[in-house]
Amino acid sequence: MKYGFPMATALAVVLAAGAAQAQTTIVTQPVQTETVVTQPPLVLTPVQRETIYRTIVRHRPAVTVAQAPATVEYRVGMRVPQDVTLYPVPQTVVEEVPAVRNYRYMVINDRAWLVDPATSEIVAEVGD
Repeated sequence: MKYGFPMATALAVVLAAGAAQAQTTIVTQPVQTETVVTQPPLVLTPVQRETIYRTIVRHRPAVTVAQAPATVEYRVGMRVPQDVTLYPVPQTVVEEVPAVRNYRYMVINDRAWLVDPATSEIVAEVGD
Protein backbone atom coordinates (compact mmCIF):
# COMPACT_ATOMS: atom_id res chain seq x y z
CA MET A 1 0.00 0.00 0.00
CA LYS A 2 2.99 2.17 0.52
CA TYR A 3 3.51 2.46 -3.25
CA GLY A 4 -0.18 2.61 -4.21
CA PHE A 5 -0.74 6.36 -3.74
CA PRO A 6 2.30 7.56 -5.73
CA MET A 7 1.47 5.10 -8.54
CA ALA A 8 -2.11 6.34 -8.70
CA THR A 9 -0.92 9.94 -8.79
CA ALA A 10 1.53 9.21 -11.60
CA LEU A 11 -1.15 7.40 -13.57
CA ALA A 12 -3.54 10.34 -13.13
CA VAL A 13 -0.88 12.78 -14.42
CA VAL A 14 -0.20 10.66 -17.52
CA LEU A 15 -3.91 10.33 -18.31
CA ALA A 16 -4.47 14.08 -17.83
CA ALA A 17 -1.62 14.87 -20.24
CA GLY A 18 -3.16 12.58 -22.87
CA ALA A 19 -6.54 14.26 -22.48
CA ALA A 20 -4.93 17.71 -22.88
CA GLN A 21 -3.31 16.66 -26.16
CA ALA A 22 -6.66 15.48 -27.52
CA GLN A 23 -8.03 19.01 -27.09
CA THR A 24 -5.58 20.64 -29.52
CA THR A 25 -7.16 23.53 -31.46
CA ILE A 26 -6.12 24.29 -35.03
CA VAL A 27 -6.55 27.87 -36.20
CA THR A 28 -6.35 28.63 -39.90
CA GLN A 29 -5.93 32.07 -41.38
CA PRO A 30 -7.97 33.10 -44.43
CA VAL A 31 -5.95 33.28 -47.64
CA GLN A 32 -5.20 36.85 -48.69
CA THR A 33 -5.75 37.45 -52.41
CA GLU A 34 -4.63 40.41 -54.46
CA THR A 35 -7.48 42.48 -55.85
CA VAL A 36 -7.07 43.59 -59.45
CA VAL A 37 -9.30 46.40 -60.55
CA THR A 38 -10.30 46.00 -64.17
CA GLN A 39 -12.24 48.17 -66.55
CA PRO A 40 -15.89 47.42 -67.36
CA PRO A 41 -16.45 45.76 -70.75
CA LEU A 42 -15.65 48.12 -73.60
CA VAL A 43 -18.47 48.63 -76.08
CA LEU A 44 -17.67 50.72 -79.16
CA THR A 45 -19.89 51.77 -82.05
CA PRO A 46 -18.67 51.34 -85.63
CA VAL A 47 -18.14 55.13 -85.86
CA GLN A 48 -16.05 55.11 -82.66
CA ARG A 49 -13.97 52.18 -83.95
CA GLU A 50 -13.31 54.03 -87.21
CA THR A 51 -12.35 57.23 -85.33
CA ILE A 52 -9.93 55.34 -83.11
CA TYR A 53 -8.36 53.44 -86.00
CA ARG A 54 -7.86 56.44 -88.28
CA THR A 55 -6.34 58.54 -85.51
CA ILE A 56 -4.05 55.79 -84.25
CA VAL A 57 -2.83 54.92 -87.75
CA ARG A 58 -1.87 58.57 -88.29
CA HIS A 59 -0.07 58.82 -84.91
CA ARG A 60 1.23 55.31 -84.42
CA PRO A 61 4.88 54.82 -83.61
CA ALA A 62 6.98 52.38 -85.59
CA VAL A 63 6.58 48.87 -84.20
CA THR A 64 9.43 46.44 -84.68
CA VAL A 65 9.24 42.66 -84.87
CA ALA A 66 11.01 42.44 -81.50
CA GLN A 67 8.23 44.52 -79.92
CA ALA A 68 5.38 42.56 -81.48
CA PRO A 69 6.08 39.03 -82.69
CA ALA A 70 4.30 38.33 -85.99
CA THR A 71 3.89 34.66 -85.08
CA VAL A 72 1.38 35.47 -82.35
CA GLU A 73 -2.27 35.57 -83.41
CA TYR A 74 -3.87 38.30 -81.32
CA ARG A 75 -7.56 38.27 -80.35
CA VAL A 76 -9.87 39.96 -77.85
CA GLY A 77 -9.53 38.43 -74.40
CA MET A 78 -5.92 37.26 -74.65
CA ARG A 79 -3.07 38.77 -72.65
CA VAL A 80 -0.28 40.46 -74.54
CA PRO A 81 3.32 39.45 -73.84
CA GLN A 82 5.18 41.67 -71.37
CA ASP A 83 7.76 42.69 -73.96
CA VAL A 84 5.15 44.32 -76.24
CA THR A 85 5.21 48.11 -76.01
CA LEU A 86 1.82 49.69 -75.33
CA TYR A 87 1.10 53.34 -76.09
CA PRO A 88 -1.39 55.78 -74.53
CA VAL A 89 -4.45 56.52 -76.64
CA PRO A 90 -4.01 59.94 -78.34
CA GLN A 91 -5.83 62.82 -76.67
CA THR A 92 -7.83 63.53 -79.83
CA VAL A 93 -9.34 60.04 -79.59
CA VAL A 94 -10.05 60.41 -75.86
CA GLU A 95 -11.93 63.65 -76.55
CA GLU A 96 -14.19 61.90 -79.07
CA VAL A 97 -14.41 58.51 -77.32
CA PRO A 98 -13.92 59.07 -73.55
CA ALA A 99 -14.47 55.36 -72.79
CA VAL A 100 -10.95 54.57 -74.07
CA ARG A 101 -9.18 57.02 -71.74
CA ASN A 102 -7.68 54.36 -69.44
CA TYR A 103 -6.61 51.93 -72.15
CA ARG A 104 -3.37 51.58 -74.09
CA TYR A 105 -2.93 50.39 -77.66
CA MET A 106 -0.65 48.51 -79.98
CA VAL A 107 -0.68 48.18 -83.77
CA ILE A 108 0.12 44.81 -85.32
CA ASN A 109 -0.31 44.01 -89.04
CA ASP A 110 -2.39 47.15 -89.63
CA ARG A 111 -4.76 46.25 -86.79
CA ALA A 112 -5.07 48.39 -83.69
CA TRP A 113 -5.66 46.59 -80.40
CA LEU A 114 -6.89 48.30 -77.23
CA VAL A 115 -5.37 46.80 -74.08
CA ASP A 116 -6.32 47.12 -70.41
CA PRO A 117 -2.97 48.06 -68.80
CA ALA A 118 -4.00 46.64 -65.41
CA THR A 119 -4.42 43.11 -66.79
CA SER A 120 -2.56 43.27 -70.14
CA GLU A 121 -5.73 41.87 -71.70
CA ILE A 122 -6.88 42.89 -75.18
CA VAL A 123 -10.34 44.46 -74.84
CA ALA A 124 -11.04 45.51 -78.44
CA GLU A 125 -9.78 45.14 -81.98
CA VAL A 126 -10.02 48.22 -84.14
CA GLY A 127 -9.17 47.90 -87.79
CA ASP A 128 -9.94 49.11 -91.27
